[in-house]
Amino acid sequence: IRLERVTRTTHAMVAWLKQQPWVESVIFPMDEDFPQLALAKKQMQNACGLLTLHVKANTVNQIETFCNSLQRFRMAVSWGGHESLVIPKCAGMPRDDFDAENPVHRQIRMYVGLEETDVLCNDLQQAAINASM
Repeated sequence: IRLERVTRTTHAMVAWLKQQPWVESVIFPMDEDFPQLALAKKQMQNACGLLTLHVKANTVNQIETFCNSLQRFRMAVSWGGHESLVIPKCAGMPRDDFDAENPVHRQIRMYVGLEETDVLCNDLQQAAINASM
């Protein structure tokens, strides 16, 4: 039941995220726009809650502010629990190496937990506004 809920919420969030002006792209294996969707469907029944965002940020400070402003997502790397999590790619690199032109540096990995979709979307939206993205 938990995985069904996470899957349903993730699909709704992916659709919502793809419409946000501060999101450059969303990578989710079960998204209709995913280039290897046929392979993903062949190998998996569903992809549950793990996805990747490329945000439109010009500085590492914007990404840090975004992640630190989140109230419903915890910053962690343990996927598969009941709570929603995020971790920015730039957290694992020296600040001076950040290159806003490199989409990988603007990557945020996300795991969607059991929270309501609108609660998570509202949290992401307020964090984007707070980070001026």
